[in-house]
Parts: sequence; structure tokens; C-alpha cells
Amino acid sequence: MSLPRSVEVGAQEFQQRTDLGPHLGYACFLALARTPWRKFLVDCSLRRRSMTQGFLLVASCLLSKRINSWTGRQRVGIIFPPGIGGYVANLAVVLAGRVPVNLNFTQGATASRICLRQAEVDCVLTTAAVHSKLSLFPWSDVKVVDLVVEIRSLPRFKFISLLATLYILPAALLARFLGIPRFGGEAEAGLLFTSGSSGEPKGVALSHRNVLANCAQIDAAGLLAHDQKILANLPIFHSFGFTVTLWYPLLRGLAVVTIASPLEVKKAAEVIAAEKVTILVGTPTFLKPYLKRIEPVQLKSLRYVIAGAERTPSGFAAAWAQRFGSQYLEGYGLTETSPVVSINLPHGVSSKDELKFDQDCGRPGSVGRLLPGLYAQILDPETREPLALTQVGIIALKGPNVFSGYLNDPDRTAAVKHGDWFLTGDLGCFDADGFLYIKGRLSRFSKIAGEMVPHGTVEDALIKVYELQDSDQPMLAIAGRTDSSKGEVLVLLTVAKLESSDVRKCLSAAGFSNLWIPKIIKQVDLIPVLATGKLDLKAIQQLAQFDG
Repeated sequence: MSLPRSVEVGAQEFQQRTDLGPHLGYACFLALARTPWRKFLVDCSLRRRSMTQGFLLVASCLLSKRINSWTGRQRVGIIFPPGIGGYVANLAVVLAGRVPVNLNFTQGATASRICLRQAEVDCVLTTAAVHSKLSLFPWSDVKVVDLVVEIRSLPRFKFISLLATLYILPAALLARFLGIPRFGGEAEAGLLFTSGSSGEPKGVALSHRNVLANCAQIDAAGLLAHDQKILANLPIFHSFGFTVTLWYPLLRGLAVVTIASPLEVKKAAEVIAAEKVTILVGTPTFLKPYLKRIEPVQLKSLRYVIAGAERTPSGFAAAWAQRFGSQYLEGYGLTETSPVVSINLPHGVSSKDELKFDQDCGRPGSVGRLLPGLYAQILDPETREPLALTQVGIIALKGPNVFSGYLNDPDRTAAVKHGDWFLTGDLGCFDADGFLYIKGRLSRFSKIAGEMVPHGTVEDALIKVYELQDSDQPMLAIAGRTDSSKGEVLVLLTVAKLESSDVRKCLSAAGFSNLWIPKIIKQVDLIPVLATGKLDLKAIQQLAQFDG
């Protein structure tokens, strides 16, 4: 009997959904106008400020009418941390029929200029406080609009009149009166730039259909129920922050509490306790400090934490659950998939889509089952031929949340396309019950004497041997360097002082062959990490190429 070569989760039915066709701004307008009195957002970045759905919608609508006076370009830059400013800016731009470009303010001036040039952005919405803190951003290249000043200058009469109208007129009629675009489809709804972890930033243009589909997929999973409250602290330029903690709450009415940065662990704990937050999201790198710095009583309101963007270290999920009593749920996604692909569900949560989940909600070590509407294949890394789903290969995806290509970059788009399939660049496999397991990034393998050696597996072994699991920051990383005899050799970058003979002895005792043992050890001051919590693979690779 032949093994299956693809999996699909209600994909054909999902493609026919009528709620994937509207304009993102129109869908948000209808959702927010339905209950304008409802408190939607609590911003705890500086002092506590709350905002109702009606206030957010009116402010965004009025500001959207001013965008023509700021820029004639289709795309509008936005630089805000999570908070009221970021939500208003993004919604205003979309309601105006423009495209928000949330820029990574942690990168240097060179990368920022590349993003501005690629996106053809000549105007950036921000505030004076952000402007003053980001001295490296090339502000002189763009028109800078202080959104806080603009909000304060909104005519009071217009504001009150429009707010009152929300309570009187049907939302669809008011949206038509205000000229809110109705149809979005495959048109561009947002532009994000990849972190550049392994190269120059790439512009990922997400369509209205992409974003609406991923929000509908998340909703179908039943994970972010409307009676929950989520802490939004991931950057909005991060794809998870963009879709899951920005657009999903706007569309689905999920209550949001914001702080400016995922690095503010103690403040996050205080806010979680004060606001009774039930859902925390983050990467393992951002979540690690909680185990040492935060008392369990501060997180007693949490039901679960959702982690992604990087591999969860062995034993971390169990350690989290034991200390805080909340479930640790690992998922998988990419910027190019808007971003969520799969997720483990907490016990006691039933999916709205019976095609997707049964009572077996999660599986340790996996990143869960695919969300509804997705097709997946496992492809041979060299031939691109389909493998059995239980074999390890490149994960290839199709679905309404998968992007169509990189901005003005046909060569890099072609490199990740295989017919209609998107090649994620991640290696993985499925088990017999449909749970997905990530084995590593294709770029994080070295081919040594014909054998594929995964960097992450070697890193995990060394972290365990040298008991580095509790470190707040990465203490080591593996990279490859070209070798004339074997093709490549492994290079170990380490913050701690490790002796080559001891490393060899430990890895040999753990069952690793000589090919899997680093030939070069280089001590560094720190392991480069991106603002998103991922390893900076580009910087790591550069460090590994030179001795000294």
C-alpha cells in the first residue's frame, strides 16, 4: 500500500468562504461598529490608557481622510511599538485604501533605507517619543507625521458626531457613506519585511485574502476565544504581531492589553496580574526569562502561552507548565503564510472545524496540526519530488493564507516556488495522526562528506551537556564553513570557554559521529539575535567564516 504524499485540511471548502473576499478595512469597520461601546484595548506602555472600539474606529476614520495630504504614494510607513498609536495608524491607513508598511525600527540605517526604497515609502507615521529614541533611522529620507499631534487636532464636533452616528446607522450603510473600500481580494493589504536572518530583507506583500484567511483559520481552531484577553507585546513589524495581535482582535473582538516590548518581562508580569490577561504570546527566547524572574502568582490568570518563530528547547514546555500551571502551546508559521500554519490546542478547547481537530489536541515535540484550508507536502530536498508524509523533507504549502511572491523580486520568488507550492525552507514530517514536526531549517544544515548534518541537533546536545538551558540569551550556535576535502565543516561559536577536546569527548559519548563534531571553536562576546527573538543567521554565518 502506497503512503500518502499530501495532506489537506478542508481546503476546498475553505477556499469557497465568502468572508475571504472583502477589503480588510471594510471587515474591520463592520466588526468594530457592531459594538462601539465595548472596551477593546488597554495600553500599558507608559501610563494605563483604555480605548473603546468606537473611539478607535472614529479616530482612524477621521485620520484616514488626511492621508492624501501627507503622501500620494500607495504605501505608508508606520513606526510604532504595540499600543494605541500602532492600532490607530494601521487601521487609518487601511481604511484610506492604502497599504501599511510596519518598519523594523531595530535594524540599522542601511537596512531601513533598503526597505524604504523597495516599498517606495516617502511618509512615516510615528510620534515624537519614538522619533527621539531611534537616532539611527533615516528620518531625513521621509516625511514624518506625528500621529499623536494629528489625533489631538481632530475637530471635536466631527469626532462626537461620527461617534454618535455609529450608534444610529447600520454599519454597512455608514461604511458606504464614508467611502470605505469594500472589496480587497488579492490586492495588497500589508507589506512586511522578513527579518533578514539569512540575507537582505525581502518584502512580503500580504493580500486582503491572505490576512482575512489566516484570521478565519485561527478562529476556526477555537484557540483565541472572544472571552479571552491577550497580551500584545510583539513588534507589529513581526508577522505574528501584525496578524495575531493586531488584525485578529480588530476583526474578532478579542480584548487586547499592550506593552511596548517583549523584553520587559517584569512589566509584562505586572500587567498580566493587574489586567487578568489569559493569553501570552512569544518566542522561547522571550519567554525564558519568566522562569527565573517571575513568581507564579503573577501569572495565575494565564490559561496558556503560545510560542513560535523558533524551536522550543527540550524540556522547556514542561518546565513552564510546572512552574506557572498554564499550558505551553507550540505552533508554526512564517511571514509568507500570514503567518500561522499549525498550532497545538489546549486541553478543553474544541475546534469549530471538525475536519481539523479531534480530542487529541496537542502532542509534545510537535507544532500541532495544520489549520483549516491548507494543503501540505513533504518534498525531497534535492529532487523536489514528493515523499511520504512521515519522511523528513522540505515542507511545501498551499492555501489562501500563503503569499503570492516577494515584492519586485522574481528571482527570490521563483526560488521558493515549486509550481503552485510554496517551499518553506523548513525540514519536517508528519506523524500518522497529522501532527507536524519541525526538524530544522534547510539553511541550518551542512552537507559534510555527503551527509546532511543539522546545526540545531548539535546545538541541543551541547546545551544539554554543558547545562546551558537556563541562560536568558543563547550561549552557543553552530554554523558551516566551506572545506576543500569534505565540502563543509562545523564551526562552534560560543560565549563560554569550551575546549575542543572536551567538546569532542562529550559529543562522542552522546553518540555523534566525527562528521557531526565541530572542527573549529570560536569564542565570541555574544551570539547575535534578532529583535524577533530568532538567531541572526546572517551574522552568525559571517562570524563563523573567520578565525580570531
